[in-house]
Amino acid sequence: MSIPQELYPSQDDLPYEEELLRNPFSLKLWWRYLVARTDSPHTKRFTIYERALKALPGSYKLWYAFLRERLELVRPLPITHREYQKLNNTFERALVTMHKMPRIWIMYLLTLTEQKLVTKTRRTFDRALCSLPVTQHDRVWDPYLVFVSQRGVPIETSLRVYRRYLKYDPSHIEDFIEFLVNSGLWQEAAERLAGVLNDDRFYSIKGKTKHKLWLELCDLLVQHADVVSGLNVDAIIRGGIRKFTDEVGRLWTALADYYIRRELTEKARDVFEEGMTTVVTVRDFSVIFDAYAQFEETVLLVKMEGVSEDELDEGEGNGEEDEDDDDEDDRLHVAKIERKLKRFWLSDDKEVELRMARVEYLLDRRPELANSVLLRQNPHNVEQWHRRVKLFEGNPTKQILTYTEAVRTVDPMKAVGKPHTLWVAFAKLYEDHKDVVNARVIFDKAVQVNYKTVDNLASVWCEWAEMELRHKNFKGALELMRRATAEPSVEVKRRVAADGNEPVQIKLHKSLRLWAFYVDLEESLGTLESTRTVYERILDLRIATPQIIINYAMLLEEHKYFEDAFKVYERGVKIFKYPHVKDIWVTYLSKFVKRYGKSKLERARELFEHAVEVTPAESVKPLYLQYAKLEEDYGLAKRAMKVYDQSTKAVPPHEKLSMYEIYIARAAEIFGVPRTREIYEQAIESGLPDKDVKTMCMKYAELEKSLGEIDRARGVFIYASQFADPRSDPDIWNKWNDFEVNHGNEDTFREMLRIKRSVSASYSQTHFILPEYLMQKDKQPNLDEAMDALKKAGVPEDEMAALEKQLLPDAGKTATKDSNRKVVGFVSAGVESQTEGGLKVAANHEDIELPEESDSEDDERVEIAQKDVPSAVFGGLVRKREEGDDNDGNGDDSAATKDTDDGARLGALERIKRQRRGAMV
Repeated sequence: MSIPQELYPSQDDLPYEEELLRNPFSLKLWWRYLVARTDSPHTKRFTIYERALKALPGSYKLWYAFLRERLELVRPLPITHREYQKLNNTFERALVTMHKMPRIWIMYLLTLTEQKLVTKTRRTFDRALCSLPVTQHDRVWDPYLVFVSQRGVPIETSLRVYRRYLKYDPSHIEDFIEFLVNSGLWQEAAERLAGVLNDDRFYSIKGKTKHKLWLELCDLLVQHADVVSGLNVDAIIRGGIRKFTDEVGRLWTALADYYIRRELTEKARDVFEEGMTTVVTVRDFSVIFDAYAQFEETVLLVKMEGVSEDELDEGEGNGEEDEDDDDEDDRLHVAKIERKLKRFWLSDDKEVELRMARVEYLLDRRPELANSVLLRQNPHNVEQWHRRVKLFEGNPTKQILTYTEAVRTVDPMKAVGKPHTLWVAFAKLYEDHKDVVNARVIFDKAVQVNYKTVDNLASVWCEWAEMELRHKNFKGALELMRRATAEPSVEVKRRVAADGNEPVQIKLHKSLRLWAFYVDLEESLGTLESTRTVYERILDLRIATPQIIINYAMLLEEHKYFEDAFKVYERGVKIFKYPHVKDIWVTYLSKFVKRYGKSKLERARELFEHAVEVTPAESVKPLYLQYAKLEEDYGLAKRAMKVYDQSTKAVPPHEKLSMYEIYIARAAEIFGVPRTREIYEQAIESGLPDKDVKTMCMKYAELEKSLGEIDRARGVFIYASQFADPRSDPDIWNKWNDFEVNHGNEDTFREMLRIKRSVSASYSQTHFILPEYLMQKDKQPNLDEAMDALKKAGVPEDEMAALEKQLLPDAGKTATKDSNRKVVGFVSAGVESQTEGGLKVAANHEDIELPEESDSEDDERVEIAQKDVPSAVFGGLVRKREEGDDNDGNGDDSAATKDTDDGARLGALERIKRQRRGAMV
């Protein structure tokens, strides 16, 4: 066989060939030779590889590079090309020396897998597993499992390979189960999955929980019920129902579906019914009920379709009776008879009606079944028992059975709701059906039950008595109340104390609800003495309420026992404290005043004094008003004013303003407006909140202005100004401004501006940057010094200061005068100046300079309009006294009074003139 010329060494190869002749076993020389001939044809490179491997057959580097180049050569070729055979032969030769190299094995196995050589590939995988150590088998098993999972590989081969793999690594059982499911091997898949679930040491490498694996097993068993055998499916699914409570509805449905697939419909119905009667959640019940209803509807639909087909077949048979000789018709007739024989007697027309009745019955039972689920969740839920009884309206027998079951099941100590309502409704059911005797039996049993609270037992007794009243058995109702309120004997108490478990029947005689019902019955049906006995018993037991006290007293008043009623009120105010006793005091005092009025005034005063003494400040205002009303109507006006004065000190701060307003209004009406001045001053100095002080000052100023006391009104404005910031509370300043415009002069207006600027500075934040010596010099620093300091600090001069400078004729002259001014409260608003001798002279610019010659009678008189003093100034008491004097006096007295009145009504100008004339004389 001749060698092609291109395989011979060329002139460029001679240096490499000469070196290799000298040292043919050098891997470095062979590798340099191959690198230098990278661009040579693959045949020449393969020849070099073969020569190198002949010299170095154990070189992994040469074999790996040689095999990689051969793989690259065959990659674009079809798997039937002959180069693949050469590649396989090369791998086989390499494995003679490289059989311990897993990389070479994997390259070979992947190549064989791509060539679809099933037998050769399987055997090669087996050889690789035999050649390599066990520690490297995991590198072979991964491609091996991929190979056996391909199409075309016999299923038996795949099974054997997987089983061998599980012996190597049992933890991958899930991969085997998945392979079985994908291959349709349901029987073995179910067995393997069941084995996994029974293995307590199993750990899922895919992170699946046993719950999920259990559901997969159930789905597998149900969906392939006709294939899987040898497993107790019923026991498996029921075990899951007991173990996994969050999927109960789904598992019950799966078990029923299993029997449906096995065509055991009656067994499936039993499973559905069992599931609906055992689940404890509404969600599971809904799942089972919906599946059950769908199953019944499907069975009904299939049955209706089957009947229609039979009728159609019968119709066709009747139309072809005349063609007896036709063989096809004979076969159809025989087939029809065979189907009827198979169905036997159940295949009649009434089966459809039966199945329809089953569907309707199932749908009608849904509310009852849902209620049963809720009662299984909590059998002591009283409300659910009532709803269950309502479901059986129109069926008294069923309702009675339900009530009987309810009162036997519900434990009063664990009940959710009011358990006594079950007994009451049970008895009312008998009453509605005109069976009062059995209703009394039910009530008699109900009052013997040990309820959780006394109120429940008292409610049963009251309902029993009301039933007797509805049936006109008044004597029986009273007798029941006497039984219920009777105190247990000492022997019974001793026996119960020895047992240690005290029932509510021992405490029943102290039930306020029972006694209230009892006393109402006595008032309606009994006598006054029996009713008083019940009320006294309530008071003795110390269970009375303020309303019971009031009711008892009202009862006595209706029967004209007024003193006894007041004694009851006295007991009530001693028993209760505030705020409960408030209604008793109000009722007691109003009733007492209404009854006796002026006849027992001192006793009424003592009651009021005691009431306001024990009443807290928050509730004392109505009592003081009632007390003052008593003094105004039946007592002395002076004492009424004293009560009002006490009330202003007793009420809380937020009610002081309203109390002072009432005080002032009553004082003005009784004693006249001037009397209110001291009340205003007292209110302003009593510690009212700032906003209330401002309100009171404005009212005081309006009063003084209405009386013509301009200086006093101005003094009030000056005092109120310290509580009002001109920037945030301009109301007072606007009123003062209007006041000065109407009644003041230039000096008083300038004084208001100065005070306004001073107050504004005191409220300003820049007040705090004043020099410390100014702050220490006086509590209210000199305004001019303060303004100079602010000006130096960079604060702009305000507009009021600029206005004042424009009004001042000479700043130097007025500086001393302004610096000596000060704000006073409730005194004349005139500017005070100090003379050289130290005497203070009031300089009131509103004084009228009268000329001396005005005393001459010949001069022209100046007529000044006179205005009568308002009658409100004198008050109601003065008017009453004047009226009495007019009626009792004689003519001389009247004349004298007239002269006095004329003198009192003289104007200010005339009075001054007369005083001067008297002084000159």
